[in-house]
Amino acid sequence: MRSMWKGAVSFGLVMIPVRLYTATEQKDVAFRQVHREDGGRIRFRRFCSIDDEEVPYEDIAKGYELPDGEMVVLTDDDMAGLPLPTTKSIEVVQFTPAEQVDPIMFNRSYYVEPEAAGARAYCLLRDALEQSGKIAIAQVALRQRESLAILRTRDGVLVLETLLWPDEIRMADFAFLDDDIEVRPQELKMASSLIDSMTVDFDPSDFRDSYREAVLELVAAKTEGREVVQPDLGQIPSDAGSSLADALRASLAAAKAGKPDVGKSGKRQPAKLAEAEKPTAQRRSRRAS
Repeated sequence: MRSMWKGAVSFGLVMIPVRLYTATEQKDVAFRQVHREDGGRIRFRRFCSIDDEEVPYEDIAKGYELPDGEMVVLTDDDMAGLPLPTTKSIEVVQFTPAEQVDPIMFNRSYYVEPEAAGARAYCLLRDALEQSGKIAIAQVALRQRESLAILRTRDGVLVLETLLWPDEIRMADFAFLDDDIEVRPQELKMASSLIDSMTVDFDPSDFRDSYREAVLELVAAKTEGREVVQPDLGQIPSDAGSSLADALRASLAAAKAGKPDVGKSGKRQPAKLAEAEKPTAQRRSRRAS
């Protein structure tokens, strides 16, 4: 892995030189916009709306639009001069119990690796956090944006989690919250029993991205001229019962019977491929670049 940030963790008067590494990566299937007829890539050019001329990348700056439509142009030098004391440091400001941070605030995760000179202080902070059961609240500037963050331990390594600011969290303002909706005790009891019957220790390796697998299977099939055969996932009942209580009873019975489709939607099998009598698609030859 290549580090994306170099600085220090500021812990009281202790400075721990560290490097940050992106801890996660999205495994989305990447698509390109192409011409339907011949598969040619669609290219976009940057044009100025005033002089209608193409603008090279080196001449592009940041612009902040005012309410009246006027544009304030900010250069790289302007941005570099911002007073951000956390540009080169992860400044620990307090410690707090982990459960007090709502997961909705989590943004990005980074592994924190100590430089050789700071390894002892790093391990001291790591071990003290583990023993305390707390997390460190910090501030750090990454990619010219200051973020609230937490430091926590994971598998012997400190992890930096950047957080959203409070005003970046939308309020859950829905009409049903003002309605007087009755939850019957018997239904609540059955729902609790259903939760208990479906409760197991979470192992993320039990689940996989069936959509991504299906897309890759589809791409392979079209490349090789095969037919895509969708797996039989069974019929989804249109009406599990005449009432909420009936639906809960049916769900509870299915869970107790150990049916694999209850609560295991993340384990669905991807589409299977079968040889077609005639190819459904031919591989297109690449255009000369």
